[in-house]
Amino acid sequence: GADVVQELTESYEYLRRVENRIQMTDDQQTHSVPDDEPGREALALFLGYDGRADFERELTMHLQRVEAHYAELFEESESLSDSGNLVFTGADHDPETIATLGEMGFEEAERASTLVRQWHHGRYRSTRTVRAREILTELMPALLKALADTADPDAALLRFNGFLEGLPSGVQLFSLFQMNPELLELVAEIMGSAPKLAEVLSRRPVLLDGVLTADFFQAPRGRAELRETLAAALAQARDYQETLDAARQWNGDRRFQAGIQILRQHSDVDTTGRALADIAEVALDGLRTAAEDEFAARHGKVPGAGMTVVALGKLGSRDMSPESDLDLVFIYDAPDDCDGSDGEKPLSPGHYYARFGQALITAITAPTAEGSLYEVDMRLRPSGNAGPLVLGLRAFREYQQARAWTWEHMALTRARVVSGPRDLGMRIAMTIQDILCRPRDPDRLLASAAAMRERMTAARDPNRLWDVKNRTGGLVDIEFCAQYLMLRHGREKPKILDTHPGVALRRIGEAGLLSDAVVADLVEPYDLWRELQAVLRLTLGPPPESDEAIPEGLRRILLRAADVPSFGALKDKMDEAAGRAAARYEEIIAGPAAELPEGLADERQGPG
Repeated sequence: GADVVQELTESYEYLRRVENRIQMTDDQQTHSVPDDEPGREALALFLGYDGRADFERELTMHLQRVEAHYAELFEESESLSDSGNLVFTGADHDPETIATLGEMGFEEAERASTLVRQWHHGRYRSTRTVRAREILTELMPALLKALADTADPDAALLRFNGFLEGLPSGVQLFSLFQMNPELLELVAEIMGSAPKLAEVLSRRPVLLDGVLTADFFQAPRGRAELRETLAAALAQARDYQETLDAARQWNGDRRFQAGIQILRQHSDVDTTGRALADIAEVALDGLRTAAEDEFAARHGKVPGAGMTVVALGKLGSRDMSPESDLDLVFIYDAPDDCDGSDGEKPLSPGHYYARFGQALITAITAPTAEGSLYEVDMRLRPSGNAGPLVLGLRAFREYQQARAWTWEHMALTRARVVSGPRDLGMRIAMTIQDILCRPRDPDRLLASAAAMRERMTAARDPNRLWDVKNRTGGLVDIEFCAQYLMLRHGREKPKILDTHPGVALRRIGEAGLLSDAVVADLVEPYDLWRELQAVLRLTLGPPPESDEAIPEGLRRILLRAADVPSFGALKDKMDEAAGRAAARYEEIIAGPAAELPEGLADERQGPG
């Protein structure tokens, strides 16, 4: 009523006057009454009181008045819960509320209550207005239920608290949740089940606007449309730093969308893997062009020369997850009679591209206000970490033909040119094809592949159920089969070559080199492992050590990914898949290799 308005207005004006005097005293943006008695005495005199006691009495009166009206405001709001008591006003925890939170699934109920009470007391910018708190109060039953229903309710609440803390304002977003309950449930699921996505969302809450667009859950856009949207984003940048930020923002938005589609199983792993590779490739190409222009402003260009980016690993096979890094190799070529670049600070071709390669890595990995674009791994380049960062095409060809180890050629089965001059890219692709189709000693190839796999097994426990990459019968065993068979038979049957191991295995079968049954025993587990790996990396990061490390909410996501009705059925399906793949690995590689004489394998069995 009018009396309440009058009293709150008086208290507001009084408290603002106190705040003003506090700030005038120390010339600081502080809002706290001094802790010490001399400080409070000085403040009281500054405000016109005869002494500290009168000041403290009137200040306490105003604070109690505001708290009383604030409590009434929320007590008059609709009940916070149909199933239990949820009260977050007053100075102390409400025992019934603590009990209700515990029943909902929050193990640290008192901490949960403390966090929610902070929201109600307007501690954050997003909950500072009365309207924001009113809407949040109405949302509270649905919000707490949604958070309680996630993989880890306590962690979900903590992340949502961090999300609220970083919001510049709350009314618009809270209203959005009111009008779209499914959006609230999605945000809760992100907070509880996908910490990587929660991190992204906390940095850029505006991403939620995209979730409401009609095409958010539709098939990903093709590379042509991705290039158009990136070009439009980069065109707004006024300098190189803004270009780096714009590329990261564009990239982050699209990876977030892909992550949500994995979380909600709106897209299979093949579609998502290709889409994420397209996003990475387009972003990489856009940044390479920008970095090239920035570099040329100082050093000019090398006439008739160019540098390409070759992707290996997940980007090379177009089978990425939202958390994949980039395995890259840089290859340049320049005319024999070229002296160097034509800028104010000219460099020789080798020095020019070595410097430019480093500049490009920095453009990709440097943390800006928008974070990093990707982590980059260059260890698969010739000679590994001991080799030059950027290699000339002739040197690359000579190394691969004369000095490369078997494992390097196995990695090269996933090589794909993703950025750079078209003519140079075609020459590099032909070079890679020639290397993969070269004559090989089949026994040495087999022994080297088997020895490398044994070395990896010794370094990692092959019995960890949820390490779907390294476990016996996991991704690595299947990929080794595909890569070994491509190198063994690529010369007489080049059509079997493909950067994607699953596609290569099907082609190997079509070429008559494996039976349909063997192909199925490798490809079906391979697809299962990739589906599960995408979810696990998105949600937990490293593989869980045990079943107990997989919360209920995450189990539901895994069941959807594997298309099974129960957790027991999922583990049975995984054991069966691993058994099939392990038996075929034994049949194709391990068994025949054991029959060979010792000493045939390469001495070097991994990147250095």
